[in-house]
Amino acid sequence: MARTIRELNAEHWYRTGFYRTETLSQAMDRAVREHPHNQFHFHVGGVATTLTTAEIGRQGRRLAGALYTLGVRKGDVFAMQLPTRPETLVLYIAAIHAGATLLPIVHTYGPAELGFILRASRARWFAMPDRSGNIDFIERLAQAGELPDLERTIVLGETAPPRGVLFSDLVLCATADFPAPAQHADEVCVLLYTSGTTAAPKGVQHTHNTIRAEWDIPFFDNRGPYLNPFPAGHIAGFNYMLRPMVCGVPMVLLDRWDADLAAELVERHRVTQSGGTPFFLLSLIEAAERAGRDLSSLVHYGLGATGVSPEHVMLTEKYGFRGGRSYGLTEHSTVTKFEVDMPIERRAYTDGKLQPGSEVRIVDDNEHDLPRGAEGEILLRGPELFVGYTDPALNAASFTEDGWFRTGDIGTLDSDNYLTITDRKKDIIIRGGENISSREVEDIVGRHPAVLEVAAVAMPDPRYGEKVCVFTILRPGTSLTFEALTAHCATCGIAKHKIPEKLVIEADLPRTPSGKIKKATLRARLRA
Repeated sequence: MARTIRELNAEHWYRTGFYRTETLSQAMDRAVREHPHNQFHFHVGGVATTLTTAEIGRQGRRLAGALYTLGVRKGDVFAMQLPTRPETLVLYIAAIHAGATLLPIVHTYGPAELGFILRASRARWFAMPDRSGNIDFIERLAQAGELPDLERTIVLGETAPPRGVLFSDLVLCATADFPAPAQHADEVCVLLYTSGTTAAPKGVQHTHNTIRAEWDIPFFDNRGPYLNPFPAGHIAGFNYMLRPMVCGVPMVLLDRWDADLAAELVERHRVTQSGGTPFFLLSLIEAAERAGRDLSSLVHYGLGATGVSPEHVMLTEKYGFRGGRSYGLTEHSTVTKFEVDMPIERRAYTDGKLQPGSEVRIVDDNEHDLPRGAEGEILLRGPELFVGYTDPALNAASFTEDGWFRTGDIGTLDSDNYLTITDRKKDIIIRGGENISSREVEDIVGRHPAVLEVAAVAMPDPRYGEKVCVFTILRPGTSLTFEALTAHCATCGIAKHKIPEKLVIEADLPRTPSGKIKKATLRARLRA
């Protein structure tokens, strides 16, 4: 029987040493043996908690026994929409030991996105808080629609919905004595949903090996501590909670981004590394200046997502630490990275150097390879590359016949393997590192009775990188205010960060000869 591209690629990564037979469960056990005293400093709702890798690992393995008692079995999709808390990390590890397919969900996703993801993934289990900040998660779940596959909900807090179980009660059943499932390093164990060019989020499948290959990258230029600003449901937040376990790097984590607290924690813990979108960097520096906080311990600050400019990297130099750009996707977590000893021109004007194992092709519209330095679409492959979407139809359009992933991003690769992103084909908006489907926004805005036609595009923003702007044509005799539009979007259950932040009403929109709206023209108008 002919082997699939997935199997051939896996064979290559085993042969070159990027893949091993170790599962994530085994990696967690190894972390406890090798780095038992490594510390995680959690700051949740004004309360600080410090746990060691040994304590977290022991709690995770015992909680896996409680999940087994509850009925969790190998291959079950276990969705979690949780803020960054100690219980979140313990639940992640417990689900891994239990053999479940872990599905982290960004905590800002509203009932519409949550319902779609739970139904599309056929999740049997779901963990959430009862409340976090101003979000009532129990109400959100109730508004998510019919969930025929969902069996039980685990709730962090004091109130549980019907067929829900409190996390505190589950802990009472914790035991390390349970039949551990047989797992293989090439089995799918993590599922993430990301918005793309279509309205529906796409299910991204990762194996033990694709995740562990990411953790093996020498990403930490020193031994930390590292301040993690990313939410636990995001691919970066997920990795920065679990990767430090196996790397032995001290972590400082917040349940929500608070720039004033972050600046204080950098000073208190003598944080040496951090990273994020321009929003995180700018707000951290502003907060430190307001309160006179000392950021002198910082050495390394990684910048990613749309909107990172050379000026952002130069700003880190002004404040005494070294920033740089990197490139990655939910489908392939880290394609490039920078190191502090790279020249400022490389760190500021490129998106970093290819990781060992990562391969990039720059191609034209016919997928013919272009020479070094030429601009074209980025195709990539590497040991971290996901093994496919849950929807097979998406795979046909996303992969070449020989296994290269079509990113939809446009860029150049120079002779020294530095990659620079210059544009993108994908019709998405990236606000603060979160992908927003233009089609999804257009579908919601188009439901308003006054809207005849709508185009959602990215508008540049110095803090978030991009924000959502909608150009609309109204029906004759109607009117629409920005306030009415945002109220309409909120009632439709869309996540807050996807709600348009600018409304432009036009008599007509620029179009191609076939009548399609020329979004590139609209984006250029906003940039100008």
